[in-house]
Amino acid sequence: MRRDVFQAIADPVRRDIIQLLAEQALTVNAVAERFDVSRPAISKHLKILEECGIVTLNKQGRERYCYIQPKNLIPAFLWIDQYRNLWEEKLDSFENYLTQLQTKKKTNERNK
Repeated sequence: MRRDVFQAIADPVRRDIIQLLAEQALTVNAVAERFDVSRPAISKHLKILEECGIVTLNKQGRERYCYIQPKNLIPAFLWIDQYRNLWEEKLDSFENYLTQLQTKKKTNERNK
C-alpha cells in the first residue's frame, strides 16, 4: 500500500511522534516509552510514518533508531500554506470585530 504524508499527519499520535523525532533521533523503545499506548501500536505508527517517507528506521546493533525526514513533510506544508492568507484575513476580520465591540462597550459605559 502506498501511503502519503497526509495519512502520516492524520493521526494525533503520529503527529506527536513526528514532533518528538524532530528534536532528536530515538530508539523505537524510547519512542514507545513516551506514550500511553502499547509498544506494538507505536511500532504500527512508526511503520506508517516509514511508509510515508517521514521516518527512517536504521538498525544499530540490537536497537532500531528512528530518524525524521523533514523534507518529506514539505507537500503537507505547501498544501496548508496556500490557505494561510485566507485564515489571516478571517482572523484579522475577527480581531477588528472584537475591537469594535470593546470600543462600543466602553462608549456605552461612559454614557451611563
